[in-house]
Amino acid sequence: MDAPRRVARAMDALRRGWPVTLAGPDGALSLLGIETADDARLAAFDPDGRAAILISFGRAATLKLANQLGAAQPDAPVWVDRAPWIDFRIATALADPQLDMATPMKGPFRAVPGHAPAASAAALILARNAGLLPAFFAVPGDPADPDAISPDDIAAHDDPVRLTIAARARLPVAVAEDAEIVAFRTPEGPGEHVALLIGQPDGNPPLVRLHSECLTGDVLGSLKCDCGPQLQAALAAIRANGWGILLYLRQEGRGIGLINKLRAYALQDQGYDTVDANTRLGFAIDARDFRVAARMLALMGQRRVRLLTNNPKKVAGLEAAGIAVAERVAHKLPPNPHNERYLATKRDRTGHQL
Repeated sequence: MDAPRRVARAMDALRRGWPVTLAGPDGALSLLGIETADDARLAAFDPDGRAAILISFGRAATLKLANQLGAAQPDAPVWVDRAPWIDFRIATALADPQLDMATPMKGPFRAVPGHAPAASAAALILARNAGLLPAFFAVPGDPADPDAISPDDIAAHDDPVRLTIAARARLPVAVAEDAEIVAFRTPEGPGEHVALLIGQPDGNPPLVRLHSECLTGDVLGSLKCDCGPQLQAALAAIRANGWGILLYLRQEGRGIGLINKLRAYALQDQGYDTVDANTRLGFAIDARDFRVAARMLALMGQRRVRLLTNNPKKVAGLEAAGIAVAERVAHKLPPNPHNERYLATKRDRTGHQL
C-alpha cells in the first residue's frame, strides 16, 4: 500500500476512535486519539493504565508545564506523565481547553521525556489533518506493524504535487456571467479545491485572491470574521479588473478544520483572541499550506500574478512555491462591532497590513 493511502486510512481510524501506529527513525508509537476514544476503548488500548498523554506545547503551556518552555512552536510535542488519578474524563479535560472553566484542573501535571520525537511531532500533524484535537494516549509501538505510517508518509500525503484538475465548466455568477469554475483534487483528499476564473486572459498577470473556506462567514453570514465580505469584495474586484482568478481553498479555520475552528470561537467567547485560541487548542497560529494555491495556479498555466491580499505570508508562500507575485493589492474592508478585535489581532499579531 502506498504512503498516501496508509495515511488516509490512519486518519479514518483516528476519527473512528481506533488506535494507529507511527514509526519514525527514532522509535515507534501506538496512539489512541483522546477526542474519539471512550472508557472502553482506553481500557482495551491500555489495560494497565500506563499510557502517557501526548499533547502540544501550546496546550502544555496552559497547564503550567514550565519545564517545557524551551519548545519553539505551539504545535511541538509534549509528553505528560499518566498519574494514577488521570482517568479518561481527566484526559479529555486535558485535551480540550474549552472545558477548562467547566472542569477545573486537579494537577499538578508533570512533563516527562518524550519517546520517539519524530513520530510524536508527526502525530500532532496527523490529528490536525484529521480535524481532531492534537491529543493522544501513547505507548511505545511496534515498528514492524504492517499498518504503521511514518513521518515521511504524512509529509508525502500533504504534498500538493498530486493535485490535479478533476473537472471544469462554465458557471455564470452574479458578478460575472462569463465565469468558469475549475475543480481540483488529490487521489487521497476528501475535499476539493476550486478556482473561479472571471474574464479572459489579456496578457497581464491575473488579479488573484486566495480565499480559505469559511462556512460560518461565507455561507451563514457570520459577523465574527470578515471572510464573507472579503469573498464578495474579491469577486467584485476581479470583475472590475477585467481578468482574474479566485482560488477557494479547503483550509477551514486557517487549516485546523471546522470543528476546531468552532472550538476556537468558544475560547474567543471566554476572552482569548484568535491567535491565543488556536495555540491553546494546540495548533500553529496558521496551519494553511499555500503550496496548494501555487499548484492550482501552475496547473492553469499562471505563474505570475497580482495578489489581492493583506497577508504578506500569502505572498511569501506563493513565491516560495514558484509563483511570482508582481504586485500585492490591498484588500481592505470596514470592521463591524463583532470583528473589530479579530481584525486588530490580525494586524498586530499576524502581520496583516490592514
